[in-house]
Amino acid sequence: MKSILVLCGGRSGEHEVSLQSARSVVTNLDRARYTITVAAIRKDGRFVLYPSGEFLVDADDPSAIALAPGGIDVALLPDPTRRGLLELESGERHAVDVVIPVMHGTYAEDGTLQGLFEMASMPYVGAGVCASALAMDKILSKQIFERVGLPVVPYLALGQHQWAEKRLSAFDGSALEALGWPLFVKPSNLGSSVGIACADDRDELEAAIDDAFRYDTRVVVERGIDRAREIEGAVLGNERVECSVLGEIVPRHRFYSYEAKYIDPDGAELRIPASLDTATSERIRALACRAFLAVGCSGLARVDFLLDRHSGEVFLNEVNTMPGFTRISMYPKLWEASGLGYSPLLDRLIALAEERYRARAALTTDFHA
Repeated sequence: MKSILVLCGGRSGEHEVSLQSARSVVTNLDRARYTITVAAIRKDGRFVLYPSGEFLVDADDPSAIALAPGGIDVALLPDPTRRGLLELESGERHAVDVVIPVMHGTYAEDGTLQGLFEMASMPYVGAGVCASALAMDKILSKQIFERVGLPVVPYLALGQHQWAEKRLSAFDGSALEALGWPLFVKPSNLGSSVGIACADDRDELEAAIDDAFRYDTRVVVERGIDRAREIEGAVLGNERVECSVLGEIVPRHRFYSYEAKYIDPDGAELRIPASLDTATSERIRALACRAFLAVGCSGLARVDFLLDRHSGEVFLNEVNTMPGFTRISMYPKLWEASGLGYSPLLDRLIALAEERYRARAALTTDFHA
């Protein structure tokens, strides 16, 4: 049987979301096909192994869920000759065939962890180093999407030093007025709506930007699309990709905030499939596949859109290379509605990880003129 390492946690504001996702993945992996090992990265950066598989406390409470105490200190070595987890005290090695890094946010979904897997020559589920970094960076990904002709929400980018020196005067002339109110403020490199706020005036905007800079050194300010519909598609594949049926998020908060996603059980309604005419649905699904390929994704991604209720305009919001995998997350639900259940979906993702690994392993690293 294949040995699957489910890696979770991380040094990120999305640590707890990762734990929820990992719990669902571990529950739904087919034990007739795989041996499952669970390891976690604690908030201080320690790698720990849970040989019993019991890795959570308060697992049913999203506001209190945490890693269980204890665990065995391990390291994942960037050494392809000793691939797997190494126990630091005993020196015992645990072989790993494929890693499922069910981790979100910084030091996890942004290419840093993927670089470690590449150095170790380990097959892993999800996007590679470059695609992970680009998709995670809202500013860089928007620039790429614009370059290939994908429609994005009008935005402004802001750096920490600019903000510290100039505050709102850092924006040129009437740039803010050109965007219009309300405005959404987001850390450039984060997900799960951490650090995101909506501002209706300059005072709220200043407070929102101050808060966003707690999480990142760059911030994006976007036009708020009036009463936008939030449409999401799940993309699956490597170079040949397909998009699921589409879903719609109907927040019961002002927007789809962290609380609405993970804390409040009634924070939002998921409508699957989204109520869209055929032409609009086909267009959005095609845009989702184009966005996936534009940043070089592999394996999976959830692609999020905003649909203007008045004009019918579609805007690409972002590409999430490791979307939530909790029991209420949109990605697995969209594929279930498309005829691919949670466990078979995990099988597909593992197969795609191996396919990508084989393709890269076949490349030569020696140069002969």
